[in-house]
Amino acid sequence: MRKIVNTLSLLFLLLSSVAYGVDENTPEVQNEEVIVFKKSPEELVKLANVNKKLEEIDKKLKDNILLKRYSNYSTYRKISNDLENIKEDLKNVKKKGGKHSKELEYQLNNKIRIKENELELISEYKDSPIGSLINPPEIEKYETISNPFGIINALSYNKKLQDHRKEFSAVNINLEETTDFLEEKLFLYLELYNIDQKDETENMINLLDQQKKDFTMVHDIVSTTEEVYTRKIEQVILENKKQISEQIEKTLTILTIILVLFIISFLIKLALKKYFSQNENFYMANKFINFVIVFMVVMIVLFSYIDNVSYIITILGFASAGIAIALKDWFMSIFGWMVIVTSGSIQVGDRIKVTRDGVQAVGDVLDISLFKITIREDITYTSYTVNRRTGRIFFIPNNYIFSEMISNYTHSGLRTVWDGIDITITFDSNYKKAQHISKEILKHYSKGYTDITRKQLSKMRSKYSLRATGVEPRVYTFVEPHGIVISSWYLTNSYAALVLRSTMSPEILEAFMKEDDITIAYPTQTVNLGDGGQSNYKRTPPPDLPDV
Repeated sequence: MRKIVNTLSLLFLLLSSVAYGVDENTPEVQNEEVIVFKKSPEELVKLANVNKKLEEIDKKLKDNILLKRYSNYSTYRKISNDLENIKEDLKNVKKKGGKHSKELEYQLNNKIRIKENELELISEYKDSPIGSLINPPEIEKYETISNPFGIINALSYNKKLQDHRKEFSAVNINLEETTDFLEEKLFLYLELYNIDQKDETENMINLLDQQKKDFTMVHDIVSTTEEVYTRKIEQVILENKKQISEQIEKTLTILTIILVLFIISFLIKLALKKYFSQNENFYMANKFINFVIVFMVVMIVLFSYIDNVSYIITILGFASAGIAIALKDWFMSIFGWMVIVTSGSIQVGDRIKVTRDGVQAVGDVLDISLFKITIREDITYTSYTVNRRTGRIFFIPNNYIFSEMISNYTHSGLRTVWDGIDITITFDSNYKKAQHISKEILKHYSKGYTDITRKQLSKMRSKYSLRATGVEPRVYTFVEPHGIVISSWYLTNSYAALVLRSTMSPEILEAFMKEDDITIAYPTQTVNLGDGGQSNYKRTPPPDLPDV
């Protein structure tokens, strides 16, 4: 309908220009047979108005990107025509032949190559007056959303599609506006031609008419393409939104399952805290529950968000040999942790002794992690006799339990150990009295530890086969080169053995020195000082005797 109206308008203007009468008062030039019209004031005003409107439209179209692209399209058509003419000239030269044909052929071939290169540079305008803008941005294929992080990418992808649709819609709107401006400009030039018939005005009318036809054609194509493109984008966005909803629902389900697992673990820990009488047992149970929960969470996430788990298992199967060699110590430490946790041989709070490469350490277990045991050194007899320092933090790999021996002073609830004090008396001393004195002192100071150990050993009978379970203090007598050794053994607190030793040792020594028939022995030496044959004896103190 719009084209019919435009055609009728053009015909009306043309008929008006033909029917425009000749003023009788207008002079004629008989020789040239050309009629010259004088313009009336109304025509001059009308002409000024038309020019003014044309200037306004030109300002609006000054930075129009579509018209700039159309100029490239016109250039492409012009170069194409020139190229066809040059090729036609080349054919004619080849047919004619002649002396200068080779030189002319060479020149024409060079022109053809130049024109082809020029066409290559603006090849996008071969079939479109606006170049590549006639085609909408490509809708990239988007992969299925397989994890929560894909939701962010999908939302970004939807925003990108919306921007593409807006960009293409803007091209369509710009085409419509440009077509309207060209149509308006064409009517103004027709009106101008009706007032003042000039060749340049007629040429402009032809150019504008061609531009209008081209832009009308492109606008029809872009309008149809926009409808299809918009529907396709809406379809893709709807599919993405559906996947986003499904992924959110799946994520919420997984989070709910994980939350339920943590609630169950909290309730189990609460129950175990009431069940276990010792904090160390609860600590290990707590660590084991945490490990199980983390393992279950990892498995849930793994099987929920990995499409082909068997593929990963196959890869891990091939890589297991290399991983086992490269991470041997790590795997051994993990196995060691499993052995420690399941067997209960070492628990947090236990006092243990470790020895490696000549370094000895006795301390309390602070933590048992997946890869190492952490202990804090304390003041012990080992510190006194071997290290001469203490208070350090040691980190022992869990695989240590497979290759070295670990001494546990407080295993299975047993909080006491045997400790001994050795005192040497002379051969002529009353050793029986010394035994009796030592035993009485031992009974007095270690009675509480004796009763505690008796109860603890009774509990251990259900787990271990215990035969010799005597807990009373013991005094042994040994004949040594320097005298008779009174070896006194007693039960003491595993965490404070030195305290009781330092308390009883002076007591026993003082009790021995009060008795006339008991003499403390130590190595002696005889020195001859003259011809009289008299000897002076110089006693030297004995060296520190190690604890057995």
